[in-house]
Amino acid sequence: MFRDIRKKKNKMSAELTNKLLKETRIGILAVNGDEGYPYALPINFLYDEARQKIFFHGAKRGHKYDALKRSEKVCFSVYGQEMVKEEAWAPFVQSAVIFGRCHLMENTEQALEVLKQFALKYYPNEKMVMDEIDASRNAVQLFEIDIEQLSGKEVQEK
Repeated sequence: MFRDIRKKKNKMSAELTNKLLKETRIGILAVNGDEGYPYALPINFLYDEARQKIFFHGAKRGHKYDALKRSEKVCFSVYGQEMVKEEAWAPFVQSAVIFGRCHLMENTEQALEVLKQFALKYYPNEKMVMDEIDASRNAVQLFEIDIEQLSGKEVQEK
C-alpha cells in the first residue's frame, strides 16, 4: 500500500531514523484540509519508539482539529541533521516520513503521562512542565498517530 524509497542507497537504517525522530524538535503534519486541499503545518511532537506512535497537542477546535475529525489519515515528516562530510562540499540531510492514522487521546492518566514526557522534551525542568500542565490542561487536546509506515533517508543536497 505504501511506496518504498526509490533510491535504495539513500535509505537510512531504522536506528538512524529513530534517532532523527527522537532528536528533532519540529515536524510537519499534513492532513486533508478544507474542501480537499492539503493542510500542512509545523508541530512540536514526541516520538515513542516502543509504542510506534507520534504524540502532539493542539487546541480543541480549529482547522487541524476539524481536519482530523473528518479524516484520520495523516502524513508526518521531519528534516534535519545536516552535515558536511569530508569528501563532499554539499551537505547531507536526513529526513523521515511517516504515514499513519491520527486519533484524539482521551483525558486519562496515560494521556497526562504522555503530556509530561512531551513537555520534558521542550521545557528545561520538571517544575516548569508541571506548572504549564496545571495551567493549561483543560485547554489542551492530545493527539496520537499510530505509525503504519516509517521510512528514513539521507541525501546529499546538490
